[in-house]
Order: sequence, then structure tokens, then C-alpha cells
Amino acid sequence: MAVYDYDVVVIGSGPAGEGAAINAAKQGRRVAIVEEQDTVGGNCTHKGTIPSKALRHSVKQIIEFNTNPMFRDIGEPRWFSFPKVLKRAEKVISNQVMLRTNFYARNRVDVFFGRAQFSQQGEVVVEGEKTGREVLRSKNFVIATGSSPWCPPDIDFDHPRIYNSDTVLKLSHTPRTLVIYGAGVIGCEYASIFSGLGVKVDLIDTRDRLLSFLDDEISDALSYHLRNNAVKIRHNEDYESVVGDDHGVTMTMKSGKKLRADAFLWCNGRSGNTKGLGLDKIGLEANSRGQLQVDEHYRTEAEGVYAVGDVIGWPSLASAALDQGRSASADMLSEDDFRYINDVPTGIYTIPEISSIGKTEEELTAECVPYEAGQAFFKDTARAQISGEPVGMLKILFHRETLQILGIHCFGDQASEIIHIGQAIMSQEGEANTLKYFVNTTFNYPTMAEAYRVAAISGLNRISNL
Repeated sequence: MAVYDYDVVVIGSGPAGEGAAINAAKQGRRVAIVEEQDTVGGNCTHKGTIPSKALRHSVKQIIEFNTNPMFRDIGEPRWFSFPKVLKRAEKVISNQVMLRTNFYARNRVDVFFGRAQFSQQGEVVVEGEKTGREVLRSKNFVIATGSSPWCPPDIDFDHPRIYNSDTVLKLSHTPRTLVIYGAGVIGCEYASIFSGLGVKVDLIDTRDRLLSFLDDEISDALSYHLRNNAVKIRHNEDYESVVGDDHGVTMTMKSGKKLRADAFLWCNGRSGNTKGLGLDKIGLEANSRGQLQVDEHYRTEAEGVYAVGDVIGWPSLASAALDQGRSASADMLSEDDFRYINDVPTGIYTIPEISSIGKTEEELTAECVPYEAGQAFFKDTARAQISGEPVGMLKILFHRETLQILGIHCFGDQASEIIHIGQAIMSQEGEANTLKYFVNTTFNYPTMAEAYRVAAISGLNRISNL
């Protein structure tokens, strides 16, 4: 049994683990990273962000081809099977794995493939199928094991027609009808993907509106466009039973309704991947959702052990996880650039996509903040008309007296890119964060960024008579 000594050992090679490992290596530390799967990248690369967003992009291209009149000269509308579209995502996954493998090689980070388990304080044992048992010793550990779909025990997920958000990537056919249970971010994204492939989707929401953390106007817009794409949304519903047979799946709800579809997709909740880590050997215990508690420096209660990414819960975003990993290693190594990640833009890759940062109108109203809103509708911008993407809007919420930007909400094509312009201004201190920046700055024309100028002028016009 081989024994190795390191300055830092990272468990998990998703965005959080990668951020921690590479940052520590850049500081001259000897670093090891452990990955349970056969290749690096974690669930983000193999089961979550990368495959789902690659799927979405391909479906969006299919929709554009089938709805753009110009393409009718080429041929009739084309519909592609889910497995065929998935092949494109697999190519992206392969490219991502190669890219990340090179990152570790260039930075001389040792990669161990296998299941890691703490055996005692300062030591983990890695059980690999090819390498057998190896022991890694260090004073510093980062747990970045991510999360997996939470699957209730009363649903048979071994049934060939019942899937969760991981196993759906092995779907070998295109169902004609699909029930998606859970209308969170993942459920809404898959509703967009499958409806774009012509699948009749029932989206079951356990709450009274979609994505309640969003601004009401944005949430309403998402509901409208999902319904416009033939997604049936059912609010305030809970399942009683889900039963699969040879020809489909029947779901009975507590309200007495029954739905039958070719397939069933569970998208309701995730759990931290902490089972089998041997946390009890270092005095740690995960909560009921498998998540670890950390302080504002990502330190657990165990000395020298940090936790980052989905395994600690909110905000459960790849973008935040990468920064959390970098910050955790910065704190561990007493570097100056530590930052607690608490100001993260929301990126939701539905069709069209959504992104936001800062306060919503509902929050500002509850806090009695004197705000006003400036809006720009994409249908009125030249770039959106040129690209054939007229659906969407940009909304800027600002303080009526100081003109400080309080929140930005975007719905439509490239929303997750557009948001970063506003984010940059919001992050400025004092009078540098002002709506007037967008009025007094010349934007390229035609661009989607021009929507900021339009929204800012709209907002100033609203308060001009006060």
C-alpha cells in the first residue's frame, strides 16, 4: 500500500475542487486531487452543467432552423431524436475532460482515481479499481464532492422509464410524452429542452409559481414561454405514487389527479455527496441533506478541513463553486485574495435564458426602498431583430434619489452574458454605481448591450416629473 505526503489534498475534481487545487498549485504547494469517476471534471462536466447546456444549445439550433422562414428554402422542418442530440453533448464533455486533464498536468497536480475516505485526522485512503489502495496524508483537505439527485425511496428509479437528472443522460429514445416532477432550475431547463424536441411535457411544480426567488415579472415571462411551447405547468401539486409499467408511467397526485406519460423525470432536490467519506473519523457530520456546515472562510469544524461547492449547499452554481474553491485555498495558505462568495449572478438556461443579480421588485417593496424601474424590450433593439431573437427584456431597478443600481433582471437570448455589464457597475463603490453610467457611455451599435442605455433612459424618464 503506497503512502504519499502532500501540502493539500482535494477530494472532487468539479469546479470547486479544480479551483482549490489549481490555486494551491500556483502558490507552489504540492497538491493531490481525488476523483471518483474515471476521468476528471466531476458531475459538472459529466452529468450536470456541461451536458445539459450543450443539449440546450443543440435544441435551440433545431428550433431556430424549424421556425426561421429563410430555412424553408432549404427543406422541410427537421426533428432530431434525443440520443442524436446527446451525441453533440458527449463531444463537448470529451473536450472538457481533455482540457481539464491538461490543467492538472501543466500545474503538476497529482490525480488519483478512486473513492476517498478519511481514515483518521490528516489521512485519506483512496480505493481505486486499477491502482488498489493508496494513502494520502496532509494537514490541509478540501472536500468538494458535489451533489447528486435526491431520490425518494418510494419511487423505483431502476425502472427503465423512470429517470432523474443524472440518469436522463442515458435516455436511449425520444418519448412522445414526459412528466417532469420538480419545477426548480433543473426541471425548467429540461422542460425547455424536451419541449424543443417536440415532446409533450407536463411540468409539476410543488409551489405556487415557477422559480419564486426570481423577480415576479421574469417568473411570469418564463411561465408564458414554457406554456407557449406546449409545456403544461401544474402548480401546488405533490405526488402520491409513481408507478412504471412496460408501456409508460402513471403518476397519482395527492390532489386526486392522475397523469400518464411515456417517461418520468424526477428533478426535485439534491443531496451532498458525503456518504462513505468517513466523516465520523474526523469529527464531522453532514446534515439531513448530506451537506456540510462551514464558516465564512469555508472551514468545517475539523481542523484543516475545508468544504466548498454543492456539498455546502447554496448557491449550488458552477461559477460560485470555482470561486469558493479558489477562496478556500487562499484562506488555507494565508493568501491576501480571500473572498467570501455571496454576490453571484443567477444563470438559468431555459429557452429563452434568464439571469439576474441584486434585489427584486418584491424585496425592495417589502424593505420600503424608494426605487424605480427602467425597461428595455429586446423586440425594440436592432441586434435582436437582426439575430431573430426578439423575445425578452432587460429591467434595471435603481434608487429614485441616488440613482444607485439595486437590481438587474434579464430574460431572453444571451441573458447570462448581458448581466455581467450591469454586474460590473453594481460592484463599484459610492457614486460610481449609478444609472447615469449607461446614459453617458457609448455602446457599440447594434449590440444587445445597447439595452442598458435604453432601459436607463426609460428609468430616468419615469422620475423626470417628480
